[in-house]
Amino acid sequence: MTFIVTENCIKCKYTDCVDVCPVDCFYEGPNFIVIHPEECIDCALCEPECPANAIVSDTDLPESAKEFAKLNEDLSMIWPNINDSKDPLPDADKWDGAPDKLQYLER
Repeated sequence: MTFIVTENCIKCKYTDCVDVCPVDCFYEGPNFIVIHPEECIDCALCEPECPANAIVSDTDLPESAKEFAKLNEDLSMIWPNINDSKDPLPDADKWDGAPDKLQYLER
């Protein structure tokens, strides 16, 4: 089992989750963060810390979000590791909960 960052993180990029991760398994892109599935130890500390509720267990991942498991894996291989929290994107509150954000993912 691993945890997956899902669509609602796009254009928000809250990093509260990064501060509680004991293994530094988060990786940062321009407007999204991901979890490296092989580094995640399934501690579940990150899930309640996400203000956008964008982190879910892979066992609870809805069928409509299955592509995010692959995105987390692929992007964690190319993006830099992040182990300190940062301010969210300037208009994160506006984007939190917005539908169809995958089209805005910057790689």
